[in-house]
Amino acid sequence: MAMQMAVPFLGRIPIDPQIVQACDAGKPYVSHYSRGPTADAFKQILTQILEPDNNSQKEPTQTTQQKGEQKMRIAVPLVQGKLSLHFGHCEQFAIIDVDSSSKNILSQELVEPPPHEPGVLPKWLAGLHVELIIAGGMGQRAQQLFAQNNIDVVVGAPDNEAQELVSQYLAGKLQSGENICDH
Repeated sequence: MAMQMAVPFLGRIPIDPQIVQACDAGKPYVSHYSRGPTADAFKQILTQILEPDNNSQKEPTQTTQQKGEQKMRIAVPLVQGKLSLHFGHCEQFAIIDVDSSSKNILSQELVEPPPHEPGVLPKWLAGLHVELIIAGGMGQRAQQLFAQNNIDVVVGAPDNEAQELVSQYLAGKLQSGENICDH
């Protein structure tokens, strides 16, 4: 969303029930819970706001990860809630964070892509820190552009829901068929 709004991305705050408790009690969260990944995420975001020159575009994924997690970000192009058979004609992308060591889905966000133009989506998804895209069909040039942006591509996936495709991929059971795109 930050990229779409052309504002700096400050970070992610992990879900922590103690945030609600602190807010309900009218107490600053970081003052009372100063250790752990949630407090670290708050501190990193505040530092970027208060000292913007000293913190140019740091990505907070390391401080917000739980010990042992190997976070990976997967994108799935969607049309009407299911895989778009041609990634360039999708209505939105499901951006799914997974723990590749435990094979668990951590979160999913639906984002609207920028207008389709050659070469735009690989750079845009790279800016969102996507490492893998699961697609139905994709032209060879697009696959090359994704490779140049360090994004792996799986083509020929069936038109299922995003989380189902990602779960199958994580389990090593994703049935990918023929690339249906001929350009």
